[in-house]
Amino acid sequence: MAVSDALPLKAFAKSTAASASDVTKYVKIAIGTGGHGHTYPGATVPWGAVQLSPDTGVKGWDHCSGYHWDDKTILGFSHTHLSGTGAADLLDFLVVPRVGAVKLAPSEYQQSFSHDEEVSRPGYYSVKLKDSGIFAELSATERCGVHRYTFPESKSATIMLDMTHLIEGNPQKVNWAKVKVEGHRMVTGGRSTQLWSPGREIYFAMEFSRPADSIQIFADDKPVQGETSNEPRLKVVAHFHTTAGEKILVKTGISGISTEGALANLKAEVPHWDFDTVQHKAHQAWQEALGAIQVETENTRHKEIFYTGLYHTMLAPTLFDDVTGKYAGMDGKVHDLPAGLHNYSTFSLWDTYRALHPLYTLIAPEKVPDLVNCLIREAEQSPGGVPIWPLQQKETFCMVGYHSAPVVAEALVKGFQGIDAKAAYKVFRKRAMVDDYRGLGAYRKYGYIPCDVEEENASKTMDYAYDDSAVAAIAKAAGEQQESEQLHKRSKNYRNLYDKETGFIRPKYTDGHWAGPFAPNAISVSRKWRDYTESNAWVTTFSVQHDPNGLAELMGGKQALEKKLDDLFSADSTQPPDMPPDVAGLVGQYAHGNEPSHHIAYLYNYAGVPEKAQKRLRSLMETMYDNKPNGMQGNEDCGQMSAWYVLSALGIYPVDPVSATWDVGTPLFDRATLEVGNGKTLTIETKRSSADAAIVKSVTFNGEKHEGLTFEHAALAKGGKIVFEMV
Repeated sequence: MAVSDALPLKAFAKSTAASASDVTKYVKIAIGTGGHGHTYPGATVPWGAVQLSPDTGVKGWDHCSGYHWDDKTILGFSHTHLSGTGAADLLDFLVVPRVGAVKLAPSEYQQSFSHDEEVSRPGYYSVKLKDSGIFAELSATERCGVHRYTFPESKSATIMLDMTHLIEGNPQKVNWAKVKVEGHRMVTGGRSTQLWSPGREIYFAMEFSRPADSIQIFADDKPVQGETSNEPRLKVVAHFHTTAGEKILVKTGISGISTEGALANLKAEVPHWDFDTVQHKAHQAWQEALGAIQVETENTRHKEIFYTGLYHTMLAPTLFDDVTGKYAGMDGKVHDLPAGLHNYSTFSLWDTYRALHPLYTLIAPEKVPDLVNCLIREAEQSPGGVPIWPLQQKETFCMVGYHSAPVVAEALVKGFQGIDAKAAYKVFRKRAMVDDYRGLGAYRKYGYIPCDVEEENASKTMDYAYDDSAVAAIAKAAGEQQESEQLHKRSKNYRNLYDKETGFIRPKYTDGHWAGPFAPNAISVSRKWRDYTESNAWVTTFSVQHDPNGLAELMGGKQALEKKLDDLFSADSTQPPDMPPDVAGLVGQYAHGNEPSHHIAYLYNYAGVPEKAQKRLRSLMETMYDNKPNGMQGNEDCGQMSAWYVLSALGIYPVDPVSATWDVGTPLFDRATLEVGNGKTLTIETKRSSADAAIVKSVTFNGEKHEGLTFEHAALAKGGKIVFEMV
C-alpha cells in the first residue's frame, strides 16, 4: 500500500483548512517509518522539544524511534522521540488510554490498530485503538504534548502513565523516578535513565481536562498508598466513568530541569483546553517553516519525497530549555540563557554537518547563530569537551571526529553575526591541540592514527584531518593566523594513509608498515578491531571533503580520480559479515544509506566530468528515495538523509561546508523558490530538452553566464535567479 494512500490526508478541520500554497499536504510522514528509516509518525512542531508519538515496540534495532510500520499493535503514546537515529533512547512518559480491567504489563495493555484508521500530518496524529474503541488524537506545542481521547461509554475507562517505558524494554535502566498526584487532575514527576544518553533527567507536569474519579500509583506493579512515590519503577492509573463519545484531554509539559519548569511550560503554552487551537497553531508553524521552499513540478511523487524530506530536516536539533529562559547545562547545573537565545539538544553532528546545517544557512539563517552559540556553550560546560553527539544535556560520545567544529566554522566563514569566534577557538583549540581524545595524541605524534594504537583508526584519521581544516577556519576568524596555517597544513594528514600501490586509504602500524592482508571492502584489516567506521577503504578513500583537488593530485590527476569513482560505483557490492546494517543503499561499494558517501558523486566535478556527477545524482534521487514507508535507504539520521535529497533536488550541495561554496549538481524541479532571509528569495529555474534531461548544458546567474561548478554562498544568500539549461 502506498504511503499516500495508507496515511490519507483526511479533511482538515475548518481551523486548519489547507490553502493552495500550503505545502504540508505533500508531507507523507509515514515515509521512513518502515524499512530501516527509524522515523516516527507523531505530532511535533518545527524543532520542538516534544515529539508526541505512538510507540509500537521497544525491542530490536528497528524500534529506535519506538515505532515501526510493520507492527500491528500500539503500546501507547510517549512524549519524546528520536528521528531516524541508529541508536535508541527517550520515549518518556508513555500515556495508555484503555477501557476494562487495569493492565500493567505492556504485553497486556498493548492494543491493535490499522493503518487505514491512522492519520499523520504535520502537527497532528490520530488513530483508532481497536481493542477499546478509543479514538486517540495528538498535537503539540514547543514544550507540551496535547492528547484528545474520545471514549466509549464505560465505567472502567483508564488513562495510565507508564514511567517504566523506555527503549530496550528494560525497566532496570530507570535510575530513579518520582511522581506526585496533585488532586484529581494533575500528576507531576520525573525520571533519570541509563541508556544511550547516560544519566539524563527529564521532568513532566500532566493535567487532565476533568477530574479523575480516582488516581492510583503502582510501584513494581503493586499499589502504593499515598500521593507520592520515589520508587524507580512507577505507573500511575487515572480512573474515569465515561459517557459515549466523551472526550478527555491530557496536556503534558516537559522540562529538563524540574517539575516546576514543566508546569511553567504547560501554563505558558497551553493555558486552555482547546485541542483544535493547538493543532491549528502547529499546522501554521509547519506551513510557515516548510513554505520556505516552493517547488513546481508535475511529478507528485517527487513533491511528496521532497516535502517529507524537508519536514524531516526540521525535527532535530530539538529545543531544550524552559519558557523561563533556564536550561540544564552539560555540566549538570541550571543556567540562564542570554536574552533572545535558546538551548538545543539532539545534535547528530557526524551526520548533519554535511548537509543539514548547510541547508539551515540558506533557508533558516535566523536559526544558525542560536544553534552555533548553543554548541559553543556546550563545549564550555561539558566535562567531555566539544560536542560530539549531545542528547538532552548528556554527551553520548557517539561516532568519530568532533564535528561540531565544521558547524561552527561554516557559520563563521559564511559571516553569520553574533558568534564569538575567540570563545569558539578557545574550546576547539583545546580539542585540536591538547586533548588526547580517542587517538588524537597519536594523530598529532605520527600524522595518522596507527592501527595498533586505536580502533577505527583510518576513519578517525580522516575525520580529524577534516576537523583540522574546520578548526583552522575558526582560528582564522579569531585572528589566530599562525595556528590557522598550522592546522591547515595538518589537515593534509590524510595523505599519510594513502597507499599509492593499492590506491586506497588503508590502516598503517606504528612502525609505518601497512596492515594486511588488505581487502578494500573490509571494515577490519588489522583484525584487531574495526579500522573503519561504518565503512571500508572504498568509501573512506574519498573522505577528503576539504581537499578534493589534493586528493585528485595524490591519485595521479583528474583522470585517476574519475577512474577511481567509476570503480567505486561499479565494484562488487559484497560486504563483510561484520559490516553494520547502517551500510545500505549500495551502488557498487558506494553506500547512500550512510553519510560518508553523501558527497562522493559530486567529486566527479573535481575530476572534470560533471556530466557523470549529474547522471549519478539523478539516479540516486530516483532510486534511493520513495514515497512509501520503506522509502529511505538507511537511517534518516536526524535529517541528514533528507537534507541530501532536498539540496540535491535543488541542484546544489556542499561538498565542503566550511568552504562556504555550493557545488553544482542537477536540479530535479522545473522551478524552486527559496526564502533566504531578510525578505530575499533565490529562484532556481530549470529549462529541459525533455522530462528526464539530467545533464547541465549551461547555467546563468542573475542573467549572466555562470562559469565553474560552484556558487559562493554569499552570492546565493543575497537572492537572485539561477537558470539551468538541461539536455
